[in-house]
Amino acid sequence: MVSAVREIVAAVQDPELPVVTIEQLGILRDVRVDDTGAVTVDITPTYSGCPAMDAIRADIAAALARNGVDDVEVRTVLAPAWTTDWITPDGRAALEEHGIAPPGPAHGTVTTLTLSVRCPHCGSPDTRELARFGSTACKALWVCRACQEPFDHVKAL
Repeated sequence: MVSAVREIVAAVQDPELPVVTIEQLGILRDVRVDDTGAVTVDITPTYSGCPAMDAIRADIAAALARNGVDDVEVRTVLAPAWTTDWITPDGRAALEEHGIAPPGPAHGTVTTLTLSVRCPHCGSPDTRELARFGSTACKALWVCRACQEPFDHVKAL
């Protein structure tokens, strides 16, 4: 039963990055089912003030309700804090495929310096940051000097 419930929850799309699921983004932490059938889902926001968490909780509850599971608690777990290392390889590929530059690995607690971000459209490293905040607070707006296309870049956290 746990694997079936986890599969349902894992398929929930991120509302701010709908090209990836909450599992691919690394937000989904744990799914538990107790002896009575009650489900507990643990999620971690990409940053503590993420406004999408309410929508994600509602989407998880709705997905489970569509599959006959009504006794659901969705808990926000802040520790350990989310890191871009939790984005799955297929999540990184989906972001790039849809014109969003995925972050490089965060390498645990080591902060890396990003000198350039590769353009997800043409692959050029000749890019520059236009704005620290893009369409959401967890993304920055960049532009490629080679193909002139703007793109979002998921910030490394």
